[in-house]
Amino acid sequence: MPKGSPELTNARRAEIMNACRELYKTMNFKEITIKEIAAYTSFTRPSIYNYFQTKEEIFLALFKQEYELWNGELLKILDENKKLSKKQTAHMIASSLQKRELMLKILSVDLYDMEENSRLELLVSFKEICKATVENFVAVIEKFRPELTPDEAENLSRGFFVYLHGIYPYAYATDYQLEAMNRAGMKHKKQTVYDIAKLYFTNIFKEETK
Repeated sequence: MPKGSPELTNARRAEIMNACRELYKTMNFKEITIKEIAAYTSFTRPSIYNYFQTKEEIFLALFKQEYELWNGELLKILDENKKLSKKQTAHMIASSLQKRELMLKILSVDLYDMEENSRLELLVSFKEICKATVENFVAVIEKFRPELTPDEAENLSRGFFVYLHGIYPYAYATDYQLEAMNRAGMKHKKQTVYDIAKLYFTNIFKEETK
């Protein structure tokens, strides 16, 4: 890490991350390189290695940032509500994911390579925010669905975190994928992240009342 103030270091890390974020809007994970990222920053490619050793570490930093933002939304649900109906609980959780498009995109396609090619200490730091997010997610379920046992709340949450992996590809199917589905005779109903996330809890909560 180069010498300099923490503010300068954080500013340069943020610039690199923002460049990667912009590239990821039009390029896929494998197409993006450190050279491509450097072209979007105010400094040279070798300078990037002072802050991130691989492009996977840059993506991991973005992913961690997205999890921190989602974690903040979950804490807001916990702090600002004393009681929620089943319908309101489903709505609040689904709404908390609506702005996390980048998180869902990385989660759906690039997680394995990103984690395998990042330094252990950075991966541990990321897993710590993941752990906090899961714990707060379970806390939301336990607080607003008190009829569930702790094991039931944890199992529901485990199922949803697996379900998260499939939200992005379904909500953001490409024109190419849609064309293939049309030719194959598959029906595709356009749904948002909110719609898909809410559907999970709406169905689960209905099953509880049977």
